[in-house]
Amino acid sequence: MIFTPARLRGLQLLAMERHEDERGWFARSWCARELAAHGLEARLAQVSLSFNRRRGTLRGMHYQRPPHAEAKLVRCIRGAIWDVALDLRPESSTRGQWQAFELSAENGCALFLPKGFAHGFQTLLPDSEVLYHISTFHAPEAAAGVRYDDPAFGISWPLPVAAIAPRDAAWPDYRSTAEASA
Repeated sequence: MIFTPARLRGLQLLAMERHEDERGWFARSWCARELAAHGLEARLAQVSLSFNRRRGTLRGMHYQRPPHAEAKLVRCIRGAIWDVALDLRPESSTRGQWQAFELSAENGCALFLPKGFAHGFQTLLPDSEVLYHISTFHAPEAAAGVRYDDPAFGISWPLPVAAIAPRDAAWPDYRSTAEASA
């Protein structure tokens, strides 16, 4: 695997090294040893899959509050997505900043998000599937999120929103919740 550090501290873009022949190709998409060698969380508690029927579907921006914070490795295995990582770590020099990447079945790239990041994506093609490798078991009581269009972050999405869960569209402004918890 090829590891490329992103602009936000701890965020990494991973590319598979494809070994091709007349049959097609083979590549490693997960290796705990390689992740650990690059200082990344290598624990794997669960793997989840998201299928998204419509182009423009938006999922996110999700995270789990401590002590259930999770690291994720996200890969688009069918179609294409605009994948967004938002740094919410209190001690981070890049707190409140976001970075986006196009992940697709064609480019084979994955995004590693350390604990403390919110994550979301928008589908660029219909019938897109997203595979998540997650370091911690899901804890519904720790589930949280920020609104995709929260003015505190100014995230740019490439398409109009065609579908979104009511919960994702209704997260309160981050600044008001951050001030309330301070």
